[in-house]
Amino acid sequence: MAETLRRVLSSGSASGTGEGNTTEVGPPLLLLGGPGSGKTALLFASALEAAGEGRGPVLFLTRRPLQSLPRGTRAPLEPLRLQKIRFQYPPSTRELLRFLCSAHEARGPVPSLLLLDGLEEYLAEDPGTQEAAYLAALLLDTAAHFSQVGPGGGCGLIVALQTQEGDSEDALQLALLQRYFPAQCWLQPDALGPGEHCLRACLEPGGRGPRAEWWVAFRPDGEMTITPCPHQPSDPSSDKGSSSGGQP
Repeated sequence: MAETLRRVLSSGSASGTGEGNTTEVGPPLLLLGGPGSGKTALLFASALEAAGEGRGPVLFLTRRPLQSLPRGTRAPLEPLRLQKIRFQYPPSTRELLRFLCSAHEARGPVPSLLLLDGLEEYLAEDPGTQEAAYLAALLLDTAAHFSQVGPGGGCGLIVALQTQEGDSEDALQLALLQRYFPAQCWLQPDALGPGEHCLRACLEPGGRGPRAEWWVAFRPDGEMTITPCPHQPSDPSSDKGSSSGGQP
């Protein structure tokens, strides 16, 4: 789902309602960043973008309700878009696994996009590469099932994971997850960008489309602003443990 996130980050994605602008579902994407790096805000912006494509609803999985709706998203906060975003709050890894295993029994419109926020919280309950691999495989299987039974266009998958610096076990988990999620977007602090709390978003689309970078800044009131990054992309994995404060 790199193209959905690319439209969110691109300056031209704010124009138009987006209805009918369907796109081919790409490889599953892993959204990576430290604490407060704006992962939730970008996930929600992706949900709004997909909700305006004229396809199925968006399934947003997170451990707890959002405290407030992120501001400054490219897609407008239209009631019809918001109604197409279905929030589910599995409180534990067991409940998340149970929900995913029973997804094929659910009635109603088939989701066109599956989002999971806070993967690290679920993995922390039962750390280890085997558990991470099982959960990743189940997420991919659920998205594949939605793609098979849906009316067309497939179901995309974006998962947000908080990275930590200097943890060898987390690094091993990340290396494993990257095999399941060929597309990745890294969020890293960037002192050269505009604003006090600015991050660099580096999108690696997993072989589909060019690599690209943007500056993502958060104002004191929480509003998100996005501008293209003029300098050449660098290796995002070199700073994968970086963290920053601010927007969750």
